[in-house]
Amino acid sequence: MTPMLTSPPSTHQRIGRLAPSPTGALHVGNIRTFMIAWLQMRSCGGKLLLRIEDLDHPKHKVGADEAIMEELRWLGFDWDGEVLWQSQRQALYEAAFEKLRPQLYPCTCTRADIQRAQSAPHPGEILLYPGTCRSRKPPYPTELLNHPKTAWRLALTPEMHGTFTDGFTGAFTTPAAQCMGDFVVARGHDIAYALAVVVDDAATGVTDIVRGDDILAATPAQVILYQLLGLPLPRFYHVPLVVGSDGRRLAKRHGDTRIATYRQQGAQPGEILTPLARSCGWIGLEERISSLAELLPRFSLTTIPPTPFVFHGL
Repeated sequence: MTPMLTSPPSTHQRIGRLAPSPTGALHVGNIRTFMIAWLQMRSCGGKLLLRIEDLDHPKHKVGADEAIMEELRWLGFDWDGEVLWQSQRQALYEAAFEKLRPQLYPCTCTRADIQRAQSAPHPGEILLYPGTCRSRKPPYPTELLNHPKTAWRLALTPEMHGTFTDGFTGAFTTPAAQCMGDFVVARGHDIAYALAVVVDDAATGVTDIVRGDDILAATPAQVILYQLLGLPLPRFYHVPLVVGSDGRRLAKRHGDTRIATYRQQGAQPGEILTPLARSCGWIGLEERISSLAELLPRFSLTTIPPTPFVFHGL
């Protein structure tokens, strides 16, 4: 039986999600974004789902998924229904890929090839694909079809602009062609992140997606996939990241900001949540909280500054 690609019937209930990847331990940057997503749903009576995004196999850490869930519970997060693992949903992704196949073409360009083709540095981490392999037409050679590094790209047309209005940042009017060019839907037999999250969010009826604004420029590709697959478009909220004193996203160079480390040092959940809540404008400089639930009556997106939050430690 062919897996269904349509989303469940709408119940008019808002549904959000937390979607960590088991590539390492949770840090305060993850938690700030998760706080916003959790409070948004819990303050409006919506549902919140938990999905483990474990498709990026080479970077996975054994046991990281269980550690993530345990740390979320310790901090006061909860979710509705059973946890979903992307690695168990391959049939859904493959069905979506087959639906898109007529608009895809195989590409053998490496990242270095694409970088060399750039006429000027492109802002952000997404490389603008120049369309090098777009002239290929079927039937394709068997060795090309079966090569594990062959990337399947979507041939964009002017109608596939992917522009949208973000619930936090406002209108995003840069077309996908200018953000990234023809983007990758699968590489070999591995489905790309962009397609997997679209299929998952639609299949589980997600209406509200809160995530870091580092993904903002990649969102037009997902908007296009929703449209091509005939799936309802959720509302996106791209919120600022947590950064170090140098203005760059949190990393090992900024010291150890992992939740597990603070916990081992004796920190309580409120000590971690308080500065993050303060950074969102929900509590004053002298206020302290001990639980997520205390923030429910104070939650608002409008108080969150539009700039990154510089974290100096607890």
